[in-house]
Amino acid sequence: MDYSLSEKAMAFDHGLPLAKSHVTTQVSSRQRPQPYWQRLFKSALLYFGFLYLSAVLILRRPLVWPFSWPDCHHNKLSHDQLRQIIFDTPSSQRAEEWSRYYTAGPHLAGKNLSQALWTQTKWEQFGINAEINTYDVYINYPKDHRLALLKKKDEKDGISTWEVSFEASLEEDIIEEDPTSGLQDRIPTFHGYSASGNVTAPVVYVNYGTYQDFEDLLKANVPLEGKIAIARYGGIFRGLKVKRAQELGMVGVILYSDPGDDGDVTDEKGVKTYPDGPARQPSSVQRGSTQFLSVAPGDPTTPGYPSKPGAPRQPVHTAIPSIPSIPISYVDALPILKALNGHGPKAADFNQWWTRNAGLGYKGVDYNVGPTPDHVVVNLYNEQDYVTTPLWNVIGVINGTIPDEVIVVGNHRDAWVAGGAGDPNSGSAVFNEVIRSFGEALRLGWKPLRTIVFASWDGEEYGLIGSTEWVEEYLPWLKDAIVAYVNTDVGCRGKFLTASAAPLLNQIIYEATKSVPSPNQTIAGQSVYDVWDKKIRTMGSGSDFTAFQDFAGIPSVDIGFNNDIHSAVYHYHSNYDSFHWMEKFGDPGFVYHRTMAQIFGLIVAQLADLPIIQFGAKDYAVALNSYVDKVEGKLEAILSPIEFATSSLVDDEEAIFEMRASQRNTSSLVNSSKKDSPNLPALKFKKSLKGLHKVIGKFKKQAKKLDEAAEELRLELADNDIPWWNLPAKFKLWHRIRSVNTKYKLLERSFLYDQGLDGRPWFKHVVFAPGLWTGYSGAVFPGLVESIDVEDWTNARRWVDIIESRIKNAAKAIGEHKEKR
Repeated sequence: MDYSLSEKAMAFDHGLPLAKSHVTTQVSSRQRPQPYWQRLFKSALLYFGFLYLSAVLILRRPLVWPFSWPDCHHNKLSHDQLRQIIFDTPSSQRAEEWSRYYTAGPHLAGKNLSQALWTQTKWEQFGINAEINTYDVYINYPKDHRLALLKKKDEKDGISTWEVSFEASLEEDIIEEDPTSGLQDRIPTFHGYSASGNVTAPVVYVNYGTYQDFEDLLKANVPLEGKIAIARYGGIFRGLKVKRAQELGMVGVILYSDPGDDGDVTDEKGVKTYPDGPARQPSSVQRGSTQFLSVAPGDPTTPGYPSKPGAPRQPVHTAIPSIPSIPISYVDALPILKALNGHGPKAADFNQWWTRNAGLGYKGVDYNVGPTPDHVVVNLYNEQDYVTTPLWNVIGVINGTIPDEVIVVGNHRDAWVAGGAGDPNSGSAVFNEVIRSFGEALRLGWKPLRTIVFASWDGEEYGLIGSTEWVEEYLPWLKDAIVAYVNTDVGCRGKFLTASAAPLLNQIIYEATKSVPSPNQTIAGQSVYDVWDKKIRTMGSGSDFTAFQDFAGIPSVDIGFNNDIHSAVYHYHSNYDSFHWMEKFGDPGFVYHRTMAQIFGLIVAQLADLPIIQFGAKDYAVALNSYVDKVEGKLEAILSPIEFATSSLVDDEEAIFEMRASQRNTSSLVNSSKKDSPNLPALKFKKSLKGLHKVIGKFKKQAKKLDEAAEELRLELADNDIPWWNLPAKFKLWHRIRSVNTKYKLLERSFLYDQGLDGRPWFKHVVFAPGLWTGYSGAVFPGLVESIDVEDWTNARRWVDIIESRIKNAAKAIGEHKEKR
């Protein structure tokens, strides 16, 4: 980092040098004895010096008085007073003000320095020291594009003459009520990390473009090689749609948003479209990255290390596409989909995954898969300008009194469009209110126990770049010092709370949501917790927590208010994700922005201000057992003649249909026409999972002891019955707190495997990773599950051994608790 935090990151690794001293004293028998008060003073100095040097020798780092003795943390504010400030300070009016600023103009990654500087200045006005952190990264910007449907007019002497039957606008309509939709410098429709290219070929409808959808087409003998795919958004991360098409020899991909996926909120069901109503604006286009997110995030030219000036660059980019792709609206998709009518099988000829919400027959589309005949082709032209350009993270710091216990809190600032009122700037508005709240606490004399680092990331949309490069640069410090990472991306786009987290953080989320009143109470006095479904999803990818959780082993949480299938349609990555949409449909009055700021701030306050880290190790053990149960359920499905599903292995979702798609992404890798006879290798392998349950049981015992030790310490601190003069007892108590906190802090790191997952070594966590063919959703025990998917039982047993070793490592790391004497 280009400022003092980089020095602080390394300082605690060095203990104080102890200077040798030798004092010789000669006392004559005729000397008068020293006065009693002098002898007492010297004894006290020796006593305190002995304690200090003992602590330094034991801990190998200097002590700082305020945190050396937990009950002497000199603070003008109690924790309850801090919580009240965090609760009272956030304002809907201020959140609206921040939202209006961030959505007033384009802020594409690498082109938002003015916003970075504004954010830095605003944080400093709140009382937070802030600096700009820069990386030079490889990304693309749009130059030109075209999409046209061509029909052969005639052919003479082997030369074909073609005519354009439809030319896509590749634009979103300008809406008078929505000012940002008509900005002259609005961002064109394009895909991040899309390859440049000019291809002409017949087109094939591939449904959502999931792994299973392509397998269904292959089984139906639908030709794919040399064709252009047209797929609807949803189900999986868009880059993986392009990845699979590329692997099967297709030459281009067209992605569109199908209103059939909007449930009952469609114009066909009589609902008015935006801006007159909550249904999807027909010309809306979803931009976005096509990086292969489940392979590796970050700058594709510097995998595993930071993109600083002069860093070596990899010439082969395996995590981004080699074929062109382009996003379009449903209006532009209609003529292409209609051109498929009568060609090839229909979606209804496949299975429920092809017909569900497909809008069959909608606006004259029969949803045939094609391909179109050779005399009907699509020309896809995509020209991108690839450059190496700076990105700007804004990093703010509140220094705590414990140098090696740090909380990182983040939100990204860049957007695909001029607006981005939901993604990400509802989170940015919330984030500013959280920082303003902590600034108010600082003004009133508060100082946290733990250092808080606030991060406004750049480049998230392309592939989590700003956060990934930062984690890669400061990995040694992060692994030693960071307690947790707290993230909000889409802070608010509806009224339904969603949260993803490592199990260690479950109780913190529950406690924070219990403390905040819900804006949508059905019974007076209900909290957010009361009206929430209480479901905390597993960590996958798709936002800035990825590098912290999956690469560095730092327990993370991602939280925000989302919409549901009955809410106003959210125009994801579209010009209509605007301030006007947010003000009218997403969060009128910005009341959920304020609520999110309260929840977010209370989570950070709990982590940063309480002497005992508020983690639940036992929750982790319970979760691990449930994950093994799900693997066993998967095997039972394999052993039966029924095609198994992977829904039990996937707990998170980004889009409405993420769960259902992820259930099917790899199921075709197992022959669905199995005989009724048992699969003996799978049956034999199933027995090896009993060992995992046994190891988890031992880990659970240690986890329970750790939680009990933490609770015992909380009670002791609450009693505060150690006299001020009993420094040995105070030091002993502090040392016990230090030991418990260190075990909590390092627990998540125990689940890292240095060699990483098979085929994607950047992902180091053996418990959590994005699904290989989902991208967003969190898969549990990914190395093991992916081996089972391809029935590689040898590799599956290898992963059982790896997972066992990591769980044993975790149990050992939190063991050896001493009872209170």
